[in-house]
Amino acid sequence: MRKQRLQSIAAAALCCALAVPMLCACNKEVVLENQKILNFTPPEVGEEIVVMTIKDYGDVKIKLFPEECPEGVENFKSLVESGYYDELIFHRVIDNFVVQGGDPKGDGTGGVDANGTEGFAQTISPNLQHYAGALAYAIGPDKLNASQFYIVTGLKTDDNYFERLKTTYGLTYSGPVMDMYEQMGGRPDLDGGYEIFGQVFDGLEHCLAVQKVAVDANNKPKSQVVIEKAVVVEYDGSGVDYLNSDGEQQTPAVVE
Repeated sequence: MRKQRLQSIAAAALCCALAVPMLCACNKEVVLENQKILNFTPPEVGEEIVVMTIKDYGDVKIKLFPEECPEGVENFKSLVESGYYDELIFHRVIDNFVVQGGDPKGDGTGGVDANGTEGFAQTISPNLQHYAGALAYAIGPDKLNASQFYIVTGLKTDDNYFERLKTTYGLTYSGPVMDMYEQMGGRPDLDGGYEIFGQVFDGLEHCLAVQKVAVDANNKPKSQVVIEKAVVVEYDGSGVDYLNSDGEQQTPAVVE
C-alpha cells in the first residue's frame, strides 16, 4: 500500500526537516505570481459545505471549491457522505504545520479514493494557497489524491521568510499573496505541490488546539484525536469566523 506523506520546509532552516522521509517539492522553480486569492470567499446560503466534528473539540466548517478542483471536491464529498471519515483519527499532527487524517489504518499508509482505487491525479489551482485553514490532499510518491487530507495550521510569515524561499527554492509570490500570508499565516512552502480544495471558515480554533497535543516520534498523537463524524450540509448563513495561525479573528479579502 502506498504511503501518503507531506513535505515540510522548516521556517528557519528551509529544508525537509521532519523525521520521516517526505515527498519534497524542493529543487524546482515554481513561479506563483498573478494569482487570485479565493480561499476566503464565504459560502452562500444553500451552498454545500462539510462539517467535521472532532471529538472533545468541536465542529470545523469547511467551504469547498468545486469550480477550482471539481474531481477533488466530488471525491471528498462522496467519502464524507459514505461515512468513510467517521471515527478515523488524526494520525499526524505537527505544531505550526498541519493536522492530517483520513487514513483508515491510522498510520499514514492507508486510504483509497471514493471509487475504491489508489487515487486520481492532482488538480492544483493557482488561486488557492496554503493559508491557515486550507484543506488539501496529502499525497505519496505517486502524487495521487485519495482519502488522506490535511488542514493547515501554519505559522506567521514575513518578508525575510519569502526572500529565503525565493533564493533557496526559486519560489516567488505576488505582493497580495505575500500580504495575505502575513495577515493569516500558513505554509507557503507547500504551494504548488498539493491540491487545495477547501477552506475552514469556522472552527479553526479546534485544529489550532489539536496541533498542540503531545505526539510520539512519528508525530502521532499519544491520545487519539478522533473525527467523530463528517457530514455534507447546506450552509444556513450562520457566522463566518476566519482565524489566522495565532487564533486571532481576521477579515481577509478575496482578490480576483
